[in-house]
Amino acid sequence: MAEVLIQNTRYIESTRLRLVPATTGLVEADLAGRSSLTEALGVTVPENWPPDLYDRPALEYSLRQLQDRAEQGWSFWYLVGKNKPPGQLLGVCGFKGRPDANGSVEIGYSILSQFRNGGLATEAVNRLVQWAFTHPVVREVSAETLPQLVQSIRVLEKNGFKRAGAGSELGVIRFAVSRSSLD
Repeated sequence: MAEVLIQNTRYIESTRLRLVPATTGLVEADLAGRSSLTEALGVTVPENWPPDLYDRPALEYSLRQLQDRAEQGWSFWYLVGKNKPPGQLLGVCGFKGRPDANGSVEIGYSILSQFRNGGLATEAVNRLVQWAFTHPVVREVSAETLPQLVQSIRVLEKNGFKRAGAGSELGVIRFAVSRSSLD
């Protein structure tokens, strides 16, 4: 996993993506609108931004979360295309907060509709799971989804996640991957 430092911000790079960690400045720009986010990230932000499930309340939650510097990296990451399309915002992937007392951290992801079904969510989840496991306290990465979201489940399965029972809400299922299962 390549991690590089550009303009005092650490990015994670993969074959097709640059994963940019959310900061209070970026989230404030996102809340201000597409043109502000375009300027802050230095990328093209598609007209149909934001992706599904990434609404204003989620942004506001992230902004509150990021007031604590220890949350840096444990919030969401912007997914920027490196090649096709280059320099374009494609979606988000990230965590719902720091690892809990058991060493578990929950991941989530959402890709803009025009960029789905190309393996980008799988690639982003892969890189963030690797990043999470570089932290010794993390023993497990989990995710919750609905049983009918077959594509979402496939992203998890491709990254070694196994079904781990019921989720935190009625009708939701939980998946998890442990550090030991990847060794």
